[in-house]
Amino acid sequence: MTTSSAPPEQDQDRMFLDLAIEQARIGWDEGGVPIGAALVHRGEVLAVGRNRRVQLGSPIRHGETDCIDRAGRLPASVYRVSTLYTTLSPCFMCAGTALLYDVPRIVVGENRTFEASESLLRSHGVQVDVMDDPACLALMQKMIAERPQIWFEDIGEEG
Repeated sequence: MTTSSAPPEQDQDRMFLDLAIEQARIGWDEGGVPIGAALVHRGEVLAVGRNRRVQLGSPIRHGETDCIDRAGRLPASVYRVSTLYTTLSPCFMCAGTALLYDVPRIVVGENRTFEASESLLRSHGVQVDVMDDPACLALMQKMIAERPQIWFEDIGEEG
């Protein structure tokens, strides 16, 4: 019998972040921004999503908002015990969506490339856990190197 040295929550976090990374890679292959997300309720994946601003011509379809939209209409009681996994630290729009629905925990793949809302989230009682994942960081470094104009547009800056 083999046992994992990581605590069960870390194993689950790794598994669900990997789903978000898979979405980020799909988004990159589609010509978009490589940011993915997964919404998980008590160990069950409710939805995955990816930044689809380029693909849909949308100003607001970030990874987290796409994921939450794909989950469909849910009772507030579901959001209040769910975890949002995202490959990149949320922008204010995505943080606001999580706050609106009282998502209590957000697991972030990396926050070196971009970090705007973590203190806001924490000030509202959200548990923010940063995994500092090398795959997430590599995706964003590739984005900034190869598609800088799309990245600046995504975060509302001039490039």
